[in-house]
Amino acid sequence: MEQQENKFELLKGDKVLWMVIILISFFSVFPVYSASSNLEYIVQNGTTTGHVIKHMFFVFLGLAIMRAVGTVKYEHIGKLSSILLGIMVILLFVTMFTGQKIDGASASRWLKIPGTPISFQPSSFAYLMLIIYLCRYLTKKIKRERLPIENIFYIFGPVLLVFGLVAKDNGSTALMILMVSLAVMLVGQLSAKYILGFLGISGLFVGIFLFLALKTDLIGSNRVHTWVSRIETFANSKKNANVEDETVKAKNYQVNQAKAAIVHGGITGMGPGKSALKQMLPQSASDFIFAIIVEEYGFFGAFALITLYMIMMIRIVMIASKMRAFFGSLLVLSLGIMIFVQLAVNIAVAVNLIPVTGQPLPLISYGGTSMLVTYLQLGIILNVSSRILTFEEEGMGKKQNVEEINDIA
Repeated sequence: MEQQENKFELLKGDKVLWMVIILISFFSVFPVYSASSNLEYIVQNGTTTGHVIKHMFFVFLGLAIMRAVGTVKYEHIGKLSSILLGIMVILLFVTMFTGQKIDGASASRWLKIPGTPISFQPSSFAYLMLIIYLCRYLTKKIKRERLPIENIFYIFGPVLLVFGLVAKDNGSTALMILMVSLAVMLVGQLSAKYILGFLGISGLFVGIFLFLALKTDLIGSNRVHTWVSRIETFANSKKNANVEDETVKAKNYQVNQAKAAIVHGGITGMGPGKSALKQMLPQSASDFIFAIIVEEYGFFGAFALITLYMIMMIRIVMIASKMRAFFGSLLVLSLGIMIFVQLAVNIAVAVNLIPVTGQPLPLISYGGTSMLVTYLQLGIILNVSSRILTFEEEGMGKKQNVEEINDIA
């Protein structure tokens, strides 16, 4: 029995969460293999086999990273977050001037590692480090009333700085940064007056940014006009569902193809690899992969996948509720919110509930940076879950007060 436990300890942390992650990761290979044929035959970028091998490499790398994170105390990650956030901010500045253009995405999103063919998106890592940093800051000396200047400098400042650097070329991620940061402040018990202050300052900041981007040339090569176009296209698609105007059709092409794929799938789906619309749907292997999943696996397949995601969210909430240390609990909830928002946005775009945003489906969409960041988030969550028993054995929560518990952050 003892031998079996040691072997099972390879999956350190919440075992149910591990199983769900592995199942989704294993399943992701099939829709990516099917949809990536679009990249080979339409985009003429690589081969289907090459893309699925690359995807599988990132899956195994992500699982390895997730397990490796479990060997480091999550408190140490919190302590390093401010330094890592500073590094990511510097990389965001560098990317603005030396970024690489990949698959039609803005050049200022991707940064190439010198001497290698590897590129990544610093914005994804900056987003993650910002949320971890906020969790740690809100945990430290939680009982003490902070001065307004402290919150402006240490909370509002970093959030708006990262937002400003990301918004120029990745509006959907920038908006999610504001939304999730606000959620972290609420869960982190920041005073209501500062929450309202953050909303006011953020609104003013966003308004100034939009004005400069749309009415002046001070923010060059920005994608704000693309956002406006997508919002207008989304609004027109709701108002003029039956209009035969070719211009409207062209602008709604992605969404229309995604909806057609979902309808085509029906209840049971066309079968793995048998999507008829994957060749006509742009970004079918990444942003719109959910539509391909519904087409090939039907309502039942989509329902099963969403059920797995919901089990994941439930386990995350359970881990957060069981963790006695405030930092661990806040960190797990915050990372869970990040994953849930990305999941909800991707599916909402596929079914035309919100404008096109370009957010990938967690653990499934083809692409390296987003996948690795999600595995890193889940690795930290599993790390915290592995500490719950330790804290209970040490008597934390009963023998120690709040200040002593939070001192570890």
